Amino acid sequence: MRWSFKIAQIAGIEIRIHVTFFLLLALVGPYGAQAGSGGTLNALVLWLLVFLCVLLHEFGHAFAAKAYGIKTADITLLPIGGVARMERMPEKPLQELVVAIAGPLVNLVIAIVLFAVLFAGGQLGDRMLSEPLETRHLLSSLLVTNVAMLFFNLIPAFPLDGGRVLRAVLATQMNYAQATQIAASIGQGLALVLGMIGLLNHEYLVLILIAVFIYMGAESESLFVQIRYATMGLPVSSAMVTRFDTLNHRATLDQAINALLGTSQHEFPVLDDNGGFAGLLTKHDLLVALRKSEPDMPVTEVMLTGLPTLLPQMSLESAFTTLRKANVSALPVVDHLGMLVGLFTTENVGELIMIQSVLGKKSHRYRS
Repeated sequence: MRWSFKIAQIAGIEIRIHVTFFLLLALVGPYGAQAGSGGTLNALVLWLLVFLCVLLHEFGHAFAAKAYGIKTADITLLPIGGVARMERMPEKPLQELVVAIAGPLVNLVIAIVLFAVLFAGGQLGDRMLSEPLETRHLLSSLLVTNVAMLFFNLIPAFPLDGGRVLRAVLATQMNYAQATQIAASIGQGLALVLGMIGLLNHEYLVLILIAVFIYMGAESESLFVQIRYATMGLPVSSAMVTRFDTLNHRATLDQAINALLGTSQHEFPVLDDNGGFAGLLTKHDLLVALRKSEPDMPVTEVMLTGLPTLLPQMSLESAFTTLRKANVSALPVVDHLGMLVGLFTTENVGELIMIQSVLGKKSHRYRS
């Protein structure tokens, strides 16, 4: 995920933090200061503990997925929670149901443990819910937060866990694409409601941020599933770009800019002296590098390396899964000799689906 950076690696899974996480921390300090001396520190400690719970929540998903042979590439912490990026989603509705419910079950276990500790210490009572979050006992605040996370995540709206549970249930009665579309539509509807509440009441501005993440997450997952089903049975060769510009590995950023301005390409394969694929330079990475470096810097310093390659006969479904796992916008397509023959991009796949949709409607119109 862009704008995130790695902070650790646990059980082979990268732990990343999105930059917006620190925006939330900047807001928590002044809010906690209202509680008096030590309030800011207590608030910051609470939010760090909350995100530890979020991390455990995401590991619940990851370990449940691992039971079905699905690896998790990384977990990214966001202001509204976390995202576990898996190499693929479970293929059977029951498997997705188990993976989706595993996260909220972690919060349930944490809440039960905290309840037992507070009950044993005689710290449960009516005041626990009536006091402001930042002035409560730390454990009681964590208990309330985990219960809130549990119920929020179980809302049947995609991409929340409840939305995934809903999709799994719907997928037992209809195809996966239809189930995803329904769950995603509910998620986007929820996002619009949250956004309106945030706009109308400035005390809940954070809901606008939550709404944006929910809406984009629902749209992204819906698009991915539509692409997956629309391209089922088609080979990579039917969607790959065969006319594109390349860069020599000795090219500079300045030369890359000239190539960028002379074409509509957003990704440029970088070739070695033998014409083999050496790396991929994206428009985003090129522009970022130009802000920080001199124009005569070699493109090899900023290009993406170690990317997986695709074969023309590979299925589009497998190729798109590989593309998503690599977390890039394009991948090279090579022949049996390893020579570059095409470029597989999300943009071109989208155009293929659009054309298929138009042709399908025309065919249907002629039959009627």
